[in-house]
Amino acid sequence: MNRGRTVFAQLLEFVPFCHFEHLVDVYQANKGVSTFPAWSHFICLAYAQLTRRSGLRDLVACLNAQRLRLYHVGIRGTVSRSTLADAAERRDYRLFEALGQRLIVMALALYGDEDIGLGLKGPVYAMDSTTIDLCLSLFPWADFRQTKAAVKAHVIIDLRGAIPVFLTITTGKVHDVRLLDEIVLPPGSILVIDRGYLDFARLFALHQQKVGFVIRAKDNLRYRWIASRPVDTATGLRADQTILLETPKSKAGFPERLRRVSFRDPETRKHLVFLTNLFEPPALTIAAIYKSRWQIELFFKWLKQNLAVKHFFGNSINAVKAQIWIAVCTYLLVLIAIKHHRLPVSPQIFLHLVETNIFEKITLDQLVANAILHDPEAPESNQLILL
Repeated sequence: MNRGRTVFAQLLEFVPFCHFEHLVDVYQANKGVSTFPAWSHFICLAYAQLTRRSGLRDLVACLNAQRLRLYHVGIRGTVSRSTLADAAERRDYRLFEALGQRLIVMALALYGDEDIGLGLKGPVYAMDSTTIDLCLSLFPWADFRQTKAAVKAHVIIDLRGAIPVFLTITTGKVHDVRLLDEIVLPPGSILVIDRGYLDFARLFALHQQKVGFVIRAKDNLRYRWIASRPVDTATGLRADQTILLETPKSKAGFPERLRRVSFRDPETRKHLVFLTNLFEPPALTIAAIYKSRWQIELFFKWLKQNLAVKHFFGNSINAVKAQIWIAVCTYLLVLIAIKHHRLPVSPQIFLHLVETNIFEKITLDQLVANAILHDPEAPESNQLILL
């Protein structure tokens, strides 16, 4: 029997502790604190994410039931609801945001060589938002509707590993398209977005930054045909055209040529029209790029199903942002552990194994090996299967 570290402790080892301590100093996260430092706060909320705790009372009860085991990962003494609630309100969420940014860099280094199967040189990103409904009486600051509160998580993921490279949290009323003003992507990369982001002036700003984009066109698009390329209708393609926008506002926003690709999905029979500033890839590749946007929908679904991002342990905007960022940190730790140990399981299965064995003293490799030893349907490759 292994007498070493618990599963929880092995996961926490992927957190760059020295950098975390540096961030604590930067954001003065332990200023005036004597009994519940930032590291203990992170451990408690990471535990809540890994074990899917649904409320503050539930979390505190489970933490105190495992007091002796938690001592070895950095939590000293009993944790009270008031202590956790105060930390959620007062400790700057930017500490956990900065930690998440560091973990993103670590994950990208591990997944940078992943092949997403599109034959493209640069990275491909998908951008979208998800709405998290809140109780208006408890979260009055989260403007959304007259009778409902909500926050939005605006996310960009790198499709190589479904790694979130951009995350910002706003109230539910903030329109998605405004976030295009905040993003900075490397030249040569490609951003795939839905038609809710269709703003030609903002798309032209991306174009000037040498960022490619693929977006669905709206039905009322007015344009002037310039040229066409032949297409194979057996693949679902209907047209591949070079166009110029026609209306004064859209023409002023995007004065250069665009490519219009019309496609009828052979599976759903749905007719889709894409706009892009990419002229080199085949038209069928443009359709495949847009289809890959579905990965961000799977990411949101995975996050909501497997982590604690629908029930919050504090009611302030700081508490909500801190909890969402710690959820993202937990997700990244799972990705990093899988890739580092080359574990042949999906993130969902691995998270469930951690949840049920979190304080067992067994190596992560052995934990996964035991789980798939007699499973004839276990995956043979380390592909990132979200669901």
